[in-house]
Amino acid sequence: MMIDNENTTILITGGAGFIGSNLCEYFIGKNYKVVCLDNFATGHRHNLSAFVDHKNFTLIEGDIRNLQDCKKAVPGATYVLHQAALGSVPRSINDPITTNDVNVSGFLNMLVAARDEKVKRFVYAASSSTYGDSKGLPKVEDVIGNPLSPYAITKYVNELYANIFSSSYGLETIGLRYFNVFGRKQDPNGAYAAVIPKFVMQLMNNESPVINGDGNFSRDFTYIDNVIQMNERAMTSQNPDAINTVYNTAYGDRNTLNDLVGYLKEYLSEFDAKIAAIEIVYGPNRAGDIPHSLASIDKAKELLGYDPQFSIKEGLKEAVGWYWNNLKN
Repeated sequence: MMIDNENTTILITGGAGFIGSNLCEYFIGKNYKVVCLDNFATGHRHNLSAFVDHKNFTLIEGDIRNLQDCKKAVPGATYVLHQAALGSVPRSINDPITTNDVNVSGFLNMLVAARDEKVKRFVYAASSSTYGDSKGLPKVEDVIGNPLSPYAITKYVNELYANIFSSSYGLETIGLRYFNVFGRKQDPNGAYAAVIPKFVMQLMNNESPVINGDGNFSRDFTYIDNVIQMNERAMTSQNPDAINTVYNTAYGDRNTLNDLVGYLKEYLSEFDAKIAAIEIVYGPNRAGDIPHSLASIDKAKELLGYDPQFSIKEGLKEAVGWYWNNLKN
């Protein structure tokens, strides 16, 4: 069955955020009708500027914590790509109530609205934080540990609710456990900025990045284009065995923070040779951080045909060019 893109509407919640705005841009480029629901708490209008006036794009300013806003956004959508959430482990430790309101109550509102409008499929952002204190590497979807932060609890609760909505109401759901996504449009500012854009900005300003711990913690850094591919495959899959489950969304390789900074210095010094000599500063470990993360992506490859094209090095080369051209002071 081919999807008739021009007559298919995708609702992307959190569509003004980093991942959401990249999804909006991609699917508009494939002639889908795209509706974005965002309250701009962490998203930005400038992330939408390239397509905000496009005939196939609709912006609804609203908050997933308000059921009426969800009910306003869903009608007409065949698919929901639910990205709206409050990210960040430290934010959730500082303010667990707001994190829960958005990530659990807001998620439930969206599920209810999608169920009531008989949406075909609900694809949602899950998280690698769900693995918690599980020791084994690589991380395999059906072996998780105890959560290490309020954020991790909220994202696991998303999976539990999605399962119930599949089994009780017949709503097709697919959860994507994102692993350390990076790339264009990721916000380098604010107390809860992700590590890559934050380090990029510091290096471009000839400041020393501060690594939490000794730099030997490792992550499966995942370029945004791999994540876009995964969302598209989850949304369009015709494989009945592929739905109502969760998938790791990653590259399947791990790099330490020291590796990461080495790559960033190498690629950024092509724009400014002084960056190669910047010293790295090491600080204490951060609460709630897991030491190592590495995804098995076998399940996604087998059931969805996932084929990530960008390693950390390939992704960083693209990303630093974008950062230099868009964020250099």
